[in-house]
Amino acid sequence: MSAHVPAPIALTCGEPSGIGPEIAAKAWAELGATLPFFWIGDEGHLPRGVPTVRIAAPRDAAHAALSGLPVLHHPFAAAALPGRPDPANAAAVISAIARGVDLVRDGSAGALCTGPIHKKALKDGAAFAYPGHTEYLAALAGVERVVMMLACDALKVVPATIHIPVAEVPAALDRARLYDTLRITHAALIRDFGIQSPRIAVAGLNPHAGEGGTMGREEIDTIIPVLDALRAEGIGLLGPLSADTMFHAGARAGYDAAVAMYHDQALIPIKTLDFSGGVNVTLGLPFIRTSPDHGTAFDIAGQGRADATSLIAALRMAERMARARAAAA
Repeated sequence: MSAHVPAPIALTCGEPSGIGPEIAAKAWAELGATLPFFWIGDEGHLPRGVPTVRIAAPRDAAHAALSGLPVLHHPFAAAALPGRPDPANAAAVISAIARGVDLVRDGSAGALCTGPIHKKALKDGAAFAYPGHTEYLAALAGVERVVMMLACDALKVVPATIHIPVAEVPAALDRARLYDTLRITHAALIRDFGIQSPRIAVAGLNPHAGEGGTMGREEIDTIIPVLDALRAEGIGLLGPLSADTMFHAGARAGYDAAVAMYHDQALIPIKTLDFSGGVNVTLGLPFIRTSPDHGTAFDIAGQGRADATSLIAALRMAERMARARAAAA
C-alpha cells in the first residue's frame, strides 16, 4: 500500500446471535469494493444467501469485495441462534477481537471496526474480565487511559466521565482526568482527523457553567485551572461554556470537537442530531478503532430489520482516519 492508501479495514464479528452478521452483510451490499473491508468471523453465522469470499489474508479483501463480503474465517464452537447467545461462542468472540488487533497493529489492516458484543454473554461463557470492548482493547494495546468520542458529520463530542451515576460525576471529575481527556482529544484531532490547529469547546458541569460560583464551584476549582494550563501549552480551548447553548448550529461552527462533563451531556446532542449515523471512536490507542453506536439488538436479530447506517458510518470514518494517519506519518 502507498503511504496515503490504507490497508483494508478489519471488522470483527461481535456477538453472532445479535445483528452484527446482518449489518456486516448490508454494509458490504452498500459499499462493495469502494471501501474494502473484511469480516473476521464464522462464515456460517452470516445470513443465508449473502455472497461471501473467504480470503487467506487481509490484502485479498479489495479484490474479493468485487464478488462478495470478504471473510477472514474465524471458526466458532456453535451455531448462532438469533437473539440467543451461546456461552460456547464467547471465547471465539473474544479471540476474534484479539485477532483484529494483531492485524491492525502489524499493518495488515488499516483500522479496526468492531461489531457489537454482549458483555454478559462473554462473562458467562468465558469469564470476560473487562467492563467492555474499550477496556479490553486498551489492555491489549498496553494503554492505561483512552477516551470515548461519539462522532457524526455534524458533531464530535467526548464525555469526560462515562458510565457512572450523575451523583458521582463531581468526585470523578478531577483535574488529572480532565487534563488527560483534553490532551488525548487534541492529539487525535491532529493525527486521526487531519485538523492541524484544533479548536475544542469545553462544557461546564453546572447550569450556566456555574455562573461565577453561584451554581457550583467545579468550574472554578477544577475545569478552569485545567483549561488555563492547556492554553499555556498552546492548545485552543473555548470555555467552560454553558452546555445549553453550545450545541446549536451556529455554536458548532466555532469548534472542531466538544468535551462534555458527563454521559448524557455529551450523548443527548449527538443522538438528537444524528441518531442512526453516530460512530463510537476510541481515542488514545496506538491504532484506529471505530464501532457502531448501538448494541446487539437481540430483539430484532435474524429478522432482516437491522439498520446498518451506524456501521457503514463507522467503516467510512475508520477509512478516513486511516488516510489521515497515513498522510501524517
